Amino acid sequence: MAYTSVLPVHRLDRSIDYVKDRAKTTKSAGSLEEAIDYALNREKTEQTIFEDAMGCTCENAYVDMVKIKERFHKKDGVQGYHLVQSFAEGEVSPELAHLIGQELAEQLLKGQYEVVITTHLNTSHYHNHLVWNSVSMVDGKKYHSNAKSYFTEVRQISDQLCRKYGLSVIQTNQGKAMHYAQWKAEAEGKPTWRTAIRMDIQEAIGVSFSWSQFVKEMEKRGYAWKLNRKYPSLKTPGMERYIRLRSLGKGYGEAEIREKILRPKIRQVYGNTQMQSPRRKLTGLQRLYYSYLYQMGVFPKKPKRIPYAVRSDIRRLDQRICQMEFLQKEGITTREELAAYRKPLEEQVLSLMKERRELYRKAPGGMRIQAINGELKELRKKIRLSQKIEKQSLEMEERLRQAKAQEQEVSGKQRREAERNR
Repeated sequence: MAYTSVLPVHRLDRSIDYVKDRAKTTKSAGSLEEAIDYALNREKTEQTIFEDAMGCTCENAYVDMVKIKERFHKKDGVQGYHLVQSFAEGEVSPELAHLIGQELAEQLLKGQYEVVITTHLNTSHYHNHLVWNSVSMVDGKKYHSNAKSYFTEVRQISDQLCRKYGLSVIQTNQGKAMHYAQWKAEAEGKPTWRTAIRMDIQEAIGVSFSWSQFVKEMEKRGYAWKLNRKYPSLKTPGMERYIRLRSLGKGYGEAEIREKILRPKIRQVYGNTQMQSPRRKLTGLQRLYYSYLYQMGVFPKKPKRIPYAVRSDIRRLDQRICQMEFLQKEGITTREELAAYRKPLEEQVLSLMKERRELYRKAPGGMRIQAINGELKELRKKIRLSQKIEKQSLEMEERLRQAKAQEQEVSGKQRREAERNR
């Protein structure tokens, strides 16, 4: 299976340092030079064997592409395109992923556009980056990308190559594109970011006997409304844009919610999670994770109301539980201990990569390379987990602070309202 997305590149003058920041994503790369540098990032490709170019050289790709633009006097507008082709975890080897990327470039661009092809191995799902010039080196015509070309060319060719090599193909309804993270979450039956909103709506429906009461119940939970329109919209605390109720899926349009409100109220019983309350006093990061999971309502003893600042993170519930279990298993309570845990693992990775580079030159088909790849996969998994905990624990602390502030604000409003009604 391969998920594909195509990103237009508009500017040439932005700093190339941007894409060397590991915290950035490919979707934010704004220039042709940035896109090429990101694709050729050795920390992600690991070795030059997974870097190729057609019509230009990897070393001078940007300069070569600019020369073509100058030759045909087409330096304005979209400068190039950045295609990302992601494969399902464990479904493809680095070598096969790169081969598919090369064939995709050949069939899509037909030798008319300079292109850089790299395969990144820095995540659990290998992915290709194709960056090509918007101006043809053959006749100077510009490449045009739109929804039609995506489905009839990019997606179609990628799917054909996946079938050719026995890989699975993503199936979506009505030919609509879907973000990889959303597709993956839905395919695995995990909640997406809209789940928290749906939960609030169901909870508000359960205690409402009219539409106006439902609207007020949602407002109590921090939501803002736009009601004077054909399709009612709402937004959650911290959201910049409103979303239509009907966009939440079947059963969440205004008419459907009104119908549910009028039904007799039936008490719903939900299954309990397997997470158990700790028997000993926790400290540091372990205490933070326990408090966070408690606020998410995963323990038998639950808070009176789950704050939105925490509940909106429900899509990561499984991840949070795994992180908590990891901290307890390794006996880690501080970020300093996380860094100390990670250091020897990183040293092992460097040592194994050095050994593998030697083997690629001397015995490229040997069994030892496969064994090293397996060891590297496990080591990187542990390193990534510790890095995520280090970063996301800070986000969790901020969410808990927001939750406390929101609760104080709601309590203050209720207190002032009660005083006015006296």
